[in-house]
Amino acid sequence: MSSEKTYTTFWEFYPYYLTEHARPVNRSMHFVGTTLVLACLVAGTLLADWRLFLLIPLCGYGFAWFGHFILEKNRPATFKYPFYSLGSDFVMYYHTVTRQINKKVDEAHKTIGAENKWK
Repeated sequence: MSSEKTYTTFWEFYPYYLTEHARPVNRSMHFVGTTLVLACLVAGTLLADWRLFLLIPLCGYGFAWFGHFILEKNRPATFKYPFYSLGSDFVMYYHTVTRQINKKVDEAHKTIGAENKWK
């Protein structure tokens, strides 16, 4: 039997998600990937070029998974919680743009009861 916590709501999951993105360089990789995803979405729509939509998974997952596997050395939550992870990435993006991210990461560590070793 696994001792890993199971998350049943998005807002219960989000603090865990942030603790898995504690390292600022990993969050930066996600930010770049999400920015490119949004750029592909807008450009593909405005230019009516469906090929740009094919780049979305490459941009989003490519940058994020590099951040996890190479930098953070953890397994992306996408494999177990694909929709919560996708939503969390956009909430984390918003918190980054609005300069709330450091506060939110600190709060998440307190909620989870874990130490932020990247602080």
